[in-house]
Amino acid sequence: MRRRLLSLSVSIPLALGLNSAAQADEGMWMPSQLPDIAPQLKAAGFRGDARDLAELAKPPMNAVVKVGGASGAFVSKDGLVLTNHHVAFGVIQYNSKPGRDLIQDGYIAADRAAELPANPDYRVLVTTGFDRITDRILANASGKQGRAYFDAVDAATKAAVAECEREPGTRCSVANMYYGTDFYLVRQLELRDVRLVYAPPNAIGNYGGEVDNFVWPRHAGDFTLLRAYVGKDGKPADFSPDNVPYVPPAHLQVSTRNVKEGDFAMLAGYPGVTFRHRMASEFANQIDWQLPSRVAVYQQMIDTIEGTAAKDEAARVAYASQVRSLKNNLKRAQGELDGLRRSDAARVRRDDETAMFAWLDKQPDAAATRADIAAAQAVLDAGVATRDRDQLIALVQSQTQLLRAALTVQRLANERSKPDAQRETGYQQRDEVLITGQMKQAQRRYAPQVEKALLTQLLAQYQALPAAQHVAEFDAVFGTTPAELKQKLDAMYAGTQLGEEANRLAAMQADRATLAASKDTLLQAAATLMPALLRLDDEAKASAGELLRLRPAYMRALIAFRKSQGRAVYPDANSTLRVSYGRINAMDPRDGVHYRPLTTVQGIVEKHTGEDPFDAPKVLLDAIAKGDFGTTAEPSLGTQTVDFLTNLDTTGGNSGSPVLDAQGKLIGLNFDSNWEAVSASWMFDPRFKRAIHVDMRYLRWLLAKVYPAPHLLKEMNLPAE
Repeated sequence: MRRRLLSLSVSIPLALGLNSAAQADEGMWMPSQLPDIAPQLKAAGFRGDARDLAELAKPPMNAVVKVGGASGAFVSKDGLVLTNHHVAFGVIQYNSKPGRDLIQDGYIAADRAAELPANPDYRVLVTTGFDRITDRILANASGKQGRAYFDAVDAATKAAVAECEREPGTRCSVANMYYGTDFYLVRQLELRDVRLVYAPPNAIGNYGGEVDNFVWPRHAGDFTLLRAYVGKDGKPADFSPDNVPYVPPAHLQVSTRNVKEGDFAMLAGYPGVTFRHRMASEFANQIDWQLPSRVAVYQQMIDTIEGTAAKDEAARVAYASQVRSLKNNLKRAQGELDGLRRSDAARVRRDDETAMFAWLDKQPDAAATRADIAAAQAVLDAGVATRDRDQLIALVQSQTQLLRAALTVQRLANERSKPDAQRETGYQQRDEVLITGQMKQAQRRYAPQVEKALLTQLLAQYQALPAAQHVAEFDAVFGTTPAELKQKLDAMYAGTQLGEEANRLAAMQADRATLAASKDTLLQAAATLMPALLRLDDEAKASAGELLRLRPAYMRALIAFRKSQGRAVYPDANSTLRVSYGRINAMDPRDGVHYRPLTTVQGIVEKHTGEDPFDAPKVLLDAIAKGDFGTTAEPSLGTQTVDFLTNLDTTGGNSGSPVLDAQGKLIGLNFDSNWEAVSASWMFDPRFKRAIHVDMRYLRWLLAKVYPAPHLLKEMNLPAE
């Protein structure tokens, strides 16, 4: 086995020589890293013990949870969870229907009996363990390549997860740190009974809509309160009227003090994915192809759904959550593209990589490291040939309801023929509860005319691709011309019974022979498509295995190069618990423009037009006019604050993350980034990176004076004014 560059260990990356070059406002740190940056935390204004932040079983970390794919926090001893309105939007939409539009009207549960169950696959996850298991994961991968390397890592991952999940109610995963260099076993308590407690009207929770999305100044009350329940034995359970509120090990206390510019702020949450340590060619691909193509296809999907559902209220409600997600992702993609171009990210990363290679060439074993990096680049180059096709096929699967259900059913039946340890991740026995939840809710997010229109739009683009990118099975199912596509889709959706929940659930339990004999047209189509999807999956795993094997060479070189520069390295985000810190901070985005870090309710009035998305509720406008702000007003401004701005390092997935003050009390709820900083998932630019948060004083005022919920204020140990 050849010697790796500098024999560098990255299991404790902060041993790389942190000094003043590490900026307080940059970095998504693993909690275990925080004691190593205690001096920086203290200098920034933190007044606690950094060692406590490293303990997942201690406050405040054990109060921070993963909610519906994003973040949140417990804020009472009875399982009350605070997260964003947009993070809980699917829950709100799930409980809405014509005649009871909770999206528009909001919802306040008068008591616990009135709390509404979330969609069946909605989860609150509480992290209880985070252990390094790199040696175990890579033990059988040594000497292997491609698909064999992938399978070795995959098998070890599944074994570790299966062992971890022997404890009932536990959800486990293996987190890949530094692109295949380090692996951690993440243990989480899975709370399955989640209920809607308090949601402001959309005109408050999403005030400004897509016009204001990623924009400062903001005036959105983007928050919702949920509650987690468990069985009477205190263990996670499916929804039941007999369940009782979960008692968390700790909860955050909402601050009642005033905050101002320059104050310390710290955020804990579950950022999704960042790509700051990717290769220069990947930066170029992101800017030259991925983001422009994503902007185009997302806009087309939005136009298709909205145009098709425009005159059908039920369809509009059914697709509200999907459209909102698409619009958010579209604006994010455009902002990311603009930001990367503004920061000249491709050139900056290329120059940095060139400097790294110049440094590397002077190090021991540089040739072997260079060979691995070149091999990784070759894998990336090969993927360019089919990137358009791969993107469209992925969207066909992810952006549909019934077709996705049919494909899931066929894949599940295929995987059930294998021992559970060999089944595909996402289709093991541990996953069937979540799949069932998805099957149950599909009809609430589906209209046949909309799904057909969406498929027509996506598959028309697929049909226009060069013949070399076509897949025989897709051509057989959908045809090769627009006329064939229309005829086949009409027949496919006319002959399916999967629009009924009972039929989906029955199909989910069927074996391969039963499905093969089915006359359901969507199930037949999925059966024809399945060999192609499995074949493409095999090809993708072979490439992923090679990158998993080869990327560590690049990461070791990059980390060692950063050490030579006196710079710290934190891992790219990967949906594991992270902490960032900084301060409440203004910004000067352009010449002559200054962003004050606090907004007030006067901005709501200034923006109000009476039409969506600036149609503030009358009760809110009346309360603002009355000026009865009580203890929640900001003394220096003489009025009620709404949102505030920090220089905290965040990305997608950080939505709903609690923002804490120097004493660990809750002062804000993260919900967005500014337009100039959307590109931070790829490149951190301290000139522009800001995060946007709901001021907890605004939440308190709304619950006290506007849409009163005194019982919830009391539960959170807050004054009723």
